[in-house]
Amino acid sequence: MSGKSKAVPLWGAGCMSGTSLDGVDVALLKTDGVTIFEFGGTVFRPYDPAEQEMFRAELGTWQASEALTELIETAHAEALAQLEGFDLIGFHGQTLNHAPDEGRTYQAGDGAILAEVTGAPVIWDFRTADVEMGGQGAPLAPFYHHALARYIGATEPVAFLNLGGVGNLTWIDPTVADPSAPGALLAFDTGPANAPVNDLMRARRGETHDADGALAAEGVPDMEIVAKGLEHPYFYKMPPKSLDRNDFHGVLEAVETLSDADAAATLTAFAAASVARAMEHCPTPPAALYVTGGGRHNTTLMRMIAAGVDCPVLPVEEVGLDGDMLEAQAFAYLAVRVLRGLPTSAPSTTGVRAAIGGGRVSRPNEPV
Repeated sequence: MSGKSKAVPLWGAGCMSGTSLDGVDVALLKTDGVTIFEFGGTVFRPYDPAEQEMFRAELGTWQASEALTELIETAHAEALAQLEGFDLIGFHGQTLNHAPDEGRTYQAGDGAILAEVTGAPVIWDFRTADVEMGGQGAPLAPFYHHALARYIGATEPVAFLNLGGVGNLTWIDPTVADPSAPGALLAFDTGPANAPVNDLMRARRGETHDADGALAAEGVPDMEIVAKGLEHPYFYKMPPKSLDRNDFHGVLEAVETLSDADAAATLTAFAAASVARAMEHCPTPPAALYVTGGGRHNTTLMRMIAAGVDCPVLPVEEVGLDGDMLEAQAFAYLAVRVLRGLPTSAPSTTGVRAAIGGGRVSRPNEPV
């Protein structure tokens, strides 16, 4: 595939409902599936506490209840109704379970229903084909990260770090035009990011997250717990590799006897240490680490990450990007690639046996 664009650019509406369970992000992106031409409007539709509880009750299941499925589809339709001018929708759905080593992954929500409701083609079920081909099914944003690195004019290797419920890292050589080519990318999940701290805050204080890392800043991390956490078998696996949100639930149990502040500091330090360990896998040191996702707002976490790596650690806003909507934009980008028949993952991003394009296409007025 040439790095030059030949197809007509389309406006995609990318939708992301992530492991942090905070709500639905929708972002418009104009692309031909290779080049980024323009960024468009964005919408965030939050989940209220009762809705978040519905999700938590079904995490780890392989079949969503009718009520939860309806919530997912309704929330996405409400968010999409606030935007106009898009040609297609990239619908990620809500991950409830992810077990790639068992050959399966599950994102709740029916793209065919969303196509009927919105009247637009919906590209969805992005991960299944990758997992069926021996891949991890995650992370899927790396091909978009590659396009972004070229969009911002990077001329030497850089890395993107997404800090959601789970962290994931993409190392990029922007001089390689095709993201599926050997040497262009290396991507994998780093370890837990926001999820353990969010769960701690909810359980102990009834809050959704540690705003700005303020509570962690008051505490002292227990580095013995951090060191023990890094003995988890996951950290000895070579990338590509991926995680489920609850794979590191044991670290929450390890901080049970600590004060709120020390527990938050320990979980934050563990997330930062996971990133530092992940950076050791980069083929060459990146010129910068660009951070996206909710975790970039946590100044304590960002400070800890910066202390553990040997390159500048910068929120993506430093290069003119929107860190709150980057993952949603990624699914708009991937949706256009699916329509064009282009790969959406490769051996270097998910461990899939060969570059493959995932995704199903549902159009309005087709049988559901």
